[in-house]
Amino acid sequence: MENRIGAFIRIQRKKAGLTQEEFAMRSNLGLRFVRELEQGKPTVRLDKVEQALGMFSYHLEPVKDKRE
Repeated sequence: MENRIGAFIRIQRKKAGLTQEEFAMRSNLGLRFVRELEQGKPTVRLDKVEQALGMFSYHLEPVKDKRE
């Protein structure tokens, strides 16, 4: 199963015409983190995900569990 946030970041990065290396440098994130995020690694740090999303003026918001 593909990670939706990682896929979103990859799509936005490509729309901006940035390589993973350029995106990592501009967002002040490590290249390894960017690669792992885009590959869907399930244990990435949320603060760094928020930082990556911030590059495209997006942010995380909690979603209420529909089972409640």
